Amino acid sequence: MSVDVVTFGCRLNTFESEAIRQRAEAAGLADTVVVNSCAVTGEAVRQTRQTIRKLKRERPGTRVVVTGCAAQTETATFVAMPEVDRVLGNAEKLSDQAWRETRVALAREGATDPAAKAAVDDIMTVRSGAAPLIDAIEGRARGFVQVQNGCDHRCTFCIIPFGRGNSRSVAAEDVVAQVRRLARHGHREVVLTGVDLTSYGADLPERPRLGALVKRVLAAVPELPRLRLSSIDSVEADPDLLDAIADEPRLMPHLHLSLQAGDDLILKRMKRRHTRADAIAFCDTVRRLRPDMVFGADIIAGFPTETEAMFQNSLDLVDACGLTFLHVFPFSPRPGTPAARMPPVDGTAIKDRAMRLRLRGEARLARHLDGEIGHTRRVLAETADSGRTEQFTPVRLVMPATPGSLVDVTVASHDGRRLVAA
Repeated sequence: MSVDVVTFGCRLNTFESEAIRQRAEAAGLADTVVVNSCAVTGEAVRQTRQTIRKLKRERPGTRVVVTGCAAQTETATFVAMPEVDRVLGNAEKLSDQAWRETRVALAREGATDPAAKAAVDDIMTVRSGAAPLIDAIEGRARGFVQVQNGCDHRCTFCIIPFGRGNSRSVAAEDVVAQVRRLARHGHREVVLTGVDLTSYGADLPERPRLGALVKRVLAAVPELPRLRLSSIDSVEADPDLLDAIADEPRLMPHLHLSLQAGDDLILKRMKRRHTRADAIAFCDTVRRLRPDMVFGADIIAGFPTETEAMFQNSLDLVDACGLTFLHVFPFSPRPGTPAARMPPVDGTAIKDRAMRLRLRGEARLARHLDGEIGHTRRVLAETADSGRTEQFTPVRLVMPATPGSLVDVTVASHDGRRLVAA
């Protein structure tokens, strides 16, 4: 074994994990597992710690390097773990020099001394948006391209800006080069990803917007059949992006929205920049432009001070926006965030509300799946027997397909979670 990378969290981490693998191997590391962590919830951090302990039990002679957002925001936690040999910050994990220094540190006797374990600098000092170039995403049918990193907003529940730093964008020509590279290496679908994707371009000369980037990528890489966006903040959607949604069939009809709540007072306490009416209006507008558009969304259950009536507004938003794919997060306080100091909701109530949101989401998904029966859909095969439609709906394939290929299938039925091809 040379270098294995275990990835938690977002698509941006997935993209960066491939660059981490390349840099660690180029630096000469061997018998090493890199854990690229997530800090979005306390549960994500707990799972990271659990995985590290399991790795060390199962591979006792293997070196473990921890990086990612949890390593950046909770450095001391991982330094204190005897199973961890090295901790790298979010800037350091993409640095060739940091990986060369890591190889030297791991080879040195006493490298597990806590005083020598961490290389984590102040992420807020990072200004460059440059992203590494990679040829492919190992084990993934779709490719991911970093176009933006960090976030300038300070939602009261969110720790991620302190793990990723302030917003910074990748130059459009570099994004195009990366998309073209992935397409030429066989990826039929590419996802543009970032921490705050719709803030793209604010730090670049001429301040281009995400919509202009999408149009440029599609025009410059005509050989790419499918382009997809990761999570967006609907309040920042620009006119060019709406034009692309309406007019570019290669831009996939699926948007995942960072909504978080459906009650205006809770949204204000979260320091979100949209209202309930804004969210509903955006979904209505996009659906008029692209009738086959499907929406997913993040919603937090049990944010501090949330009453039952406030929660009901979030529950009702699922139908008002016509959401299909719901990511439900029971609120968990992140130390150091303003929300952690707000009056909490009872834990039992949080669990109950999360369950009710999930049930509403399951009902909306079943409705969508029912409407797909009998239609022919083009599916990106992720494995020999499963894939995703253009609307990101999961499909079980009856006839085996080559992973990464596009296949046309007729939908025969569904099992409540995914479609079943004829």
